[in-house]
Amino acid sequence: MAHDSPPAPAPAPRPTGLAKAAAYARLAKLDIIDYYLGLVLAWTLLAPAARFEPAVWAALVLLLVGEVCMVAAMTSFDDVTGLRDGSDAANYGPDAPRRKLARKPLIAGTLTEREAVRLGTAAAVAAALLWASAVWAAPHQPPWAAAGLALCLFFAVQYSWGLKISYRGGQEVFLVALGVGLLVAPYGLLSGTVHAFAVVQGVLFGLGPLLFGVYSNTNDIPGDARVGRRTVAVLASPRGNAAFVGAVSAAEALIIVGAAASGIAPWWFPLAMAPVIALRALQFTIGFLRHDILRARNLGIRVHRVSVALLAAVNLAAPLVGGAGAAA
Repeated sequence: MAHDSPPAPAPAPRPTGLAKAAAYARLAKLDIIDYYLGLVLAWTLLAPAARFEPAVWAALVLLLVGEVCMVAAMTSFDDVTGLRDGSDAANYGPDAPRRKLARKPLIAGTLTEREAVRLGTAAAVAAALLWASAVWAAPHQPPWAAAGLALCLFFAVQYSWGLKISYRGGQEVFLVALGVGLLVAPYGLLSGTVHAFAVVQGVLFGLGPLLFGVYSNTNDIPGDARVGRRTVAVLASPRGNAAFVGAVSAAEALIIVGAAASGIAPWWFPLAMAPVIALRALQFTIGFLRHDILRARNLGIRVHRVSVALLAAVNLAAPLVGGAGAAA
């Protein structure tokens, strides 16, 4: 006698109300503040008399909300691509229990692909409008600063979408360049100029996301390799990848010391940034000698925030303590 097949399980109910809003917040990665901190550094780099001008604060607010929208667009499109090619399912699946599946609402089923594309598109348009308003409201409008913001938005949207920069070997350069742009361009709008110490801080700021991104990439090698995401971690041997991460960590220390030695930064700059250099050594030890990659990644996020706090303190202290690199 033929047996009826068991009924298919009912789909999970779609979230509504606050649960839906929380899913969109996770998609937009609203809890990841690390790129927004560049505005703190841009503000502290200003001359003390300029920090409280109304036009400065108006521009800062517009720049910040625009950055939130830019990151929302970038992460939304990144998650759509990760859903389509299966990399997120591999990197956040049951064999990766230390990765929080809730951070990937498309994989968790709390949002649809269409909803994510819609959010990414709306966020990109909002970022463009907000940044155009910031340029108009800012105390200064150097064309190079406006162009820098436009490039940041264009390439952020292309990170895993369109040009797919992160899939074609450009991820590591992109992470640093975006950090430089998100500090130097706002500083140009607020001050009307740029100086070498601001560029140095932009590079150090950009190295922060890179130096937790490369640890994520190391953890994600199997999933990224399967979908053809060409990161250094995928392309290099395990030893070569470790050497690359070590070299980037050492480069950060050399930039700090070199900026002081060349007179770009105050002579005491390496002393102020010494905790960052020590923590980078600890991060590398945890990740590549103790082989606890995700713990090293999480430490990298905290090191970036420590670095920003120390850079801000240097900027605030430089006009008082003196030395090269004092805020302009």
